Amino acid sequence: MKGVYIVGASGSIGTQTLDVIREYSNEFKVIGLSLGHDLKKAKEIIEEFKPEIICLRNKEEIELSYKPIIVYGDEGLLKIASYKKLKEEIFVNALVGISGLMPTVVAINNKKDIALANKETLVVAGDIIKSLIHDNNVKLTPIDSEHSAILECLQGENKSEVKRLIITASGGSFRDRTREELYGVTKEMALKHPNWSMGSKITIDSATMMNKGFEVIEAHHLFDIPYEQIDTILHPESIIHSMVEYEDGVIKAAIGSADMHTPIAYALRYPKHEIIRNKPLDLIGLSLHLDYLSKDRYPCLEYAYYAAKRGGVYPAVLNAANEAAVYLFLNDKIEFLDIEQIIYDEIHNDKYERYQYDLDSIIRVSNQIISSIKERYGVK
Repeated sequence: MKGVYIVGASGSIGTQTLDVIREYSNEFKVIGLSLGHDLKKAKEIIEEFKPEIICLRNKEEIELSYKPIIVYGDEGLLKIASYKKLKEEIFVNALVGISGLMPTVVAINNKKDIALANKETLVVAGDIIKSLIHDNNVKLTPIDSEHSAILECLQGENKSEVKRLIITASGGSFRDRTREELYGVTKEMALKHPNWSMGSKITIDSATMMNKGFEVIEAHHLFDIPYEQIDTILHPESIIHSMVEYEDGVIKAAIGSADMHTPIAYALRYPKHEIIRNKPLDLIGLSLHLDYLSKDRYPCLEYAYYAAKRGGVYPAVLNAANEAAVYLFLNDKIEFLDIEQIIYDEIHNDKYERYQYDLDSIIRVSNQIISSIKERYGVK
């Protein structure tokens, strides 16, 4: 039996992780959960899984049939990450944003294996996280379908023979629109992803293609592949989740239904492949389309490469600017295309060169950028 801790348990990835745990209840026991604002939903989850420790967003009363340890806010997330119950434990980080970084760090330092859906952890602090994983002798397995697919395509292969990684992208909500047709689009339009059911922030990131930029940075850290050998390609059907090309020209592709239960189960039970409740892919009559992913059409993808190669705290600058800009768009403070301009201005600011690449600087810079951008638009 392996103990499981899920932060962000009431979100899209979190609830699907709980689905997988229901399927394999003989293998996993939920020890800790963090949940969002919806106390009714939180109570249902808590009463079903009865974790020993729970973290709520705010200090609110919640009536339960038993007495777990209840903690709150960002400090509570760290208490869940440091809680220890069983010999083998896995920490599922399904949080969104920079708030997911320190819980990952604390969980690693407490010898928990990591199943990672929080993109920001590796985007802003990839080298630091890799060092901590090595020093604590724990495992980090990606949950993102793209990185899960790459992991599968690398199995049994010599990594020195990899020519490039090819990360596929659905194109997001506006993939059929030209740049000119993006003026005046609304958040309601942006949140209608054609293939996936995701949270609001990541759905906007998919529409701007920042999501794919983050995935490039993650892939660099997860698989130790140079940025020059990581490409992105447009694939509207989201059937090919990613590909790996080898030096002899052979390309291995991981193909499957657009169902996050599969990569979640693979991360929890790696390297096992067994039946879970997903819709099998019917290959007969399958039509797949691949096309170039233009950085002119999606400049945020280019910004991600730029910040990543600039190094230091600039990936954190990229993430913080994006986090603030998406927040403003979702709260009707800016237009959709303003997101790009806000990010461009921050990553081309030379003042961030003076910061050291360490956790304190990453968090300080991130908080400063998010606060200053929001205040610029009248949001505290």
